[in-house]
Amino acid sequence: MSAADARAAVETAYRTEKRRVLATLIRLLGGFEAAEEALQDAFAAATEQWPRDGIPRNPHAWLVSAGRFKAIDRRRRQARLAGLLPELAALAEAEPEPAMSEHIRDDELRLIFTCCHPALAPDARIALTLREVGGLTTEEIARAHLVSAPTVAQRIVRAKAKIRDEALAYEVPARAELPARLDSVLRVIYLVFNEGYCATEGPSLTRTDLCAEAIRLGRLVVELLGEPEALGLLALMLLHDARRATRVDAAGDLVLLEDQDRSLWDRRRIAEAGGLVERAFATRTVGPYVLQAAIAAVHAEAPSAGQTDWARIVALYDVLLRIDPSPVVALNRAAALGMRDGPGAGLAAVEAVLGQGGLDGYHLAHAALADMQRRLGLTEAARASYRRALGLTRQPAERRFLQSRLTQLAENLPGDGP
Repeated sequence: MSAADARAAVETAYRTEKRRVLATLIRLLGGFEAAEEALQDAFAAATEQWPRDGIPRNPHAWLVSAGRFKAIDRRRRQARLAGLLPELAALAEAEPEPAMSEHIRDDELRLIFTCCHPALAPDARIALTLREVGGLTTEEIARAHLVSAPTVAQRIVRAKAKIRDEALAYEVPARAELPARLDSVLRVIYLVFNEGYCATEGPSLTRTDLCAEAIRLGRLVVELLGEPEALGLLALMLLHDARRATRVDAAGDLVLLEDQDRSLWDRRRIAEAGGLVERAFATRTVGPYVLQAAIAAVHAEAPSAGQTDWARIVALYDVLLRIDPSPVVALNRAAALGMRDGPGAGLAAVEAVLGQGGLDGYHLAHAALADMQRRLGLTEAARASYRRALGLTRQPAERRFLQSRLTQLAENLPGDGP
């Protein structure tokens, strides 16, 4: 085996196993800080040893074992008092790490529910889970929540300190306690998926690894609970992911939903999602994720963009807006209204949403406004709105799309360009 092959194996393991290894190390070592140090030590050891000794048959088990023993060595070097010796002995005698997938799964679930413990502030739960479970950087989390990176970092530090100082249990709670944490868990999983489905930064519009991770976590929660909202979230992610391959063209440029090749959509995932939505509706307990999944299912089931049942979509948004009012939901409803009743009605609805505040820094709101203005022939207003949207996004594929709209509008006008 070449050194290049071994390095590639380490890089693959880092991408695919890092979060799972961290979850297990947190259980074994009893804290975030020790586990994070051990994780880095384990990959450093892999970088040194795999080219020499070969790639292990079970990289996850190897990395966990390496990280645990590196942590033991570090604590042994730091031990100066006899009182630390029992702790070292207990750590050294910890059970060998099993390689079975169900044990790995349990560790990840423990980590998710620990990060979403009700003793933590809601914003801290979200930031901590996105960082430790989703693997997002502090900067990515900050952009997703429209706050500064130092603010996110402080939330994560405070959350870890609270878990340590109050000795919050690293476990999946008893069934009676699960509902209290479910909302945070589902929200975090969806935020991970959204970052993968529409990356805030980077050369590609999507990050397949994050989409796959979120769907995998969604399946775990469904297996554990089977609650309607868990079913709805998994269905929603599957429906979006079913058309991921058609969202950009060969050049990596954005393709709107109406222009996507529906024959390339993953019908197996769409069918699975449809079954999940039916199961959720059968419980007669309909929440925001179930409704969003139902909306996505209407899109997925339409033979063509022109045959989309916009009346049903608007009706579903009406219900969603009543049970989960938010500016983004109102914006999406306004866009659907523009498709059902025409751009004039859509423009009035989008302007009303923007007038209420809260979305001035949201590039998709200004893009939606620009689209309605463009369809109505309000070229100068559309150009201004597209420019505003362009200034608010750093995603290259979205920037290219918005710039193409500006170019198209400029070609219809005398004088200077955009």
